[in-house]
Amino acid sequence: MSEKDNQSMHWADIMADKIIREKGDKPRYTCASGITPSGTVHIGNFREIITVELVARALREKGKDVRFIYSWDDYDVFRKVPKNMPEPELLEKYLRYPITLVPDTTGRAENYARGNEVAVENDLPKVGVFPEYIYQAERYRTNVYAEEIRKALSMREEIREILNQYRTEPLADDWWPVAVFSSFTNKDNTKVIAWDGEYGLTYRDLDLDKEETIDIRTTPNTKLPWRVDWPMRWAYEGVDFEPGGKDHLTEGGSYDTAKSVVKLFGAEAPVTMRYDFIKLKGKGGKISSSGGEVADLSDVLEIYPPEIVRYLFVGTRPSAEFAISFDLDVLKIYEDYDNTERIYFGLIQTNEKKKEKESRIYELSQVDDKAIPSEPGYQIPFRHLCNYLQIYAGDQDKVIERLDGITESQEKRLRVRMSCAWAWLDKYAPEEFRFSLSSEDCMYKATESEAKAIREFASYVDEHLDALSEKEFSEYIYKCAADNGMENPDFFRLIYQVLINKEKGPKLAGFLKACGSEKVLEILRRY
Repeated sequence: MSEKDNQSMHWADIMADKIIREKGDKPRYTCASGITPSGTVHIGNFREIITVELVARALREKGKDVRFIYSWDDYDVFRKVPKNMPEPELLEKYLRYPITLVPDTTGRAENYARGNEVAVENDLPKVGVFPEYIYQAERYRTNVYAEEIRKALSMREEIREILNQYRTEPLADDWWPVAVFSSFTNKDNTKVIAWDGEYGLTYRDLDLDKEETIDIRTTPNTKLPWRVDWPMRWAYEGVDFEPGGKDHLTEGGSYDTAKSVVKLFGAEAPVTMRYDFIKLKGKGGKISSSGGEVADLSDVLEIYPPEIVRYLFVGTRPSAEFAISFDLDVLKIYEDYDNTERIYFGLIQTNEKKKEKESRIYELSQVDDKAIPSEPGYQIPFRHLCNYLQIYAGDQDKVIERLDGITESQEKRLRVRMSCAWAWLDKYAPEEFRFSLSSEDCMYKATESEAKAIREFASYVDEHLDALSEKEFSEYIYKCAADNGMENPDFFRLIYQVLINKEKGPKLAGFLKACGSEKVLEILRRY
């Protein structure tokens, strides 16, 4: 298949073609994303970031130069203390401040906003995302946008007319397209009173009932409100593509107003696409940073390798809602990724259309587009890998010793997967999925007839377990049950209780093969 055909089926490639078609052939395309770091930047926020990264990658693969900017809107107002932040009483004192002037009670950085930013900036390279960061607090506080603010003030009536088209109640006559943080209190509880037509802006601090006139070129107090700020930055940066959440892209939402306001700044709105919200499996509703009950990229990377984190988003259209799973669905997600990998390397035969689709998903899932693996990963089901790890108490070296034919490349990837599996077992796996091999301190108290059956089973293990296949050895499990006058379910229950102190566990024959005769006999011969 040709490179063009391979790329044409995926939504990122379709969007890249649309950008080129609508924006024309340009020497550089600017793709943008951004967020207010008002709390933990959660995995739902990551959806916008990875959406832009995938479209930017698709553009580059079409030979285009791409600038990917990520804007930290860290001059926004601190409106609410998230539940997961330490020292909430201290943070309460900073409500209505710009978040960049709020202390970081987590101790990660010099201020609250930066603490939330650093967490994301440290994790994004792990999943192959390398944007150019723009810090809006720095821009506003050093008066980079002074001329843009002056322009907005001069277009006050035009902007108000646009915004009123989408409001049930029109903006008041004394509304101004600028917000002011008081130089007396740092809070935004202020009201603009007058503008001199140039750079002088007069406001009143409503808490202190004090007035002040400031020069927007030299004081760090002013900021454009969101519905003006967003289109202003589109024009300032020359943005060609920026997706938006469904709340922004609903009729009358901020995108509708922004695409009209941006014309006042002499530009056109970027190409956009809507992305839907993400849920955490088992938790309803929209993830909220300010609520504090979130999972961030670091949490997800703890249980999924980077390429599978990307795969979750690559394989789902942005407009489709989906859940990030921490429960038993983790097993299916690993298996789905491995199937895609098998199709890519021709280990599974399928029709040409599906092969093209799955191959493109596999390519875009890789962290480095210039280092696509030359061979598949070691294809061990995630469930079996979890069993091995529990048999060997998380010792990766001992698990590797039990597996045959692992190449150097596969071992490196497998070790990452084992770390994720062990973290999942520790934090999220349901209790019935977990086990540990029995020790002498907690032996099952067997009856005399049960002990006899265990000893006979030990002889079968000693003679046949390592030599036979899983299917072949399973016949000896049934034979031992019958020879000792036990029903199969009762015998299976007995062996599980002896081995892992539970009445049921992993599929028994496969589990015994994974343990190996030495480990199994060590336990059985206690009886």
